[in-house]
Amino acid sequence: MTVYYRDTSAQVTSESIHANGMTVRIADITFVWHDRGRGTARVRSRIFTRGVLIVLLSLPPLVALVCVVALAYSAQARGRWGLAIAILAVCLAAALALTPFMELPLGWLDRSYSRGSAVQELWVQHNGQELMLLRTEDAHRFGQIYRALQRAVEQQGGD
Repeated sequence: MTVYYRDTSAQVTSESIHANGMTVRIADITFVWHDRGRGTARVRSRIFTRGVLIVLLSLPPLVALVCVVALAYSAQARGRWGLAIAILAVCLAAALALTPFMELPLGWLDRSYSRGSAVQELWVQHNGQELMLLRTEDAHRFGQIYRALQRAVEQQGGD
């Protein structure tokens, strides 16, 4: 028996798939497909949070850039080139020093994209009946389970 995927609530082996308390033999599966399910409040909240993060990550750098350019322009307009260059150098050093702190919100944004923005459903045709085996909001996990089931069914057909 080959294990293609395993986590706390789903397991795909060369003999069966176990998901959501149901166990289906691979030999009894004739067709596998996926569908996009109806969205949930959690998915909508993930999309909203993603938008907020994008706004929060893009506004401060833009405001800082406008302020720096305005300060440098006003300093050079008064003939103080040294002050303008000093302002630009200090702001550049501050931006470089603050860059590592962007890791946390950028990580949140990245994880929100890997989780997906829809509910995915995994369907099989089992003994002539359509059966939904899995419904999840986690796109990464869904993709792993779906590919594992496809491999298991292909191996079964090739034997």
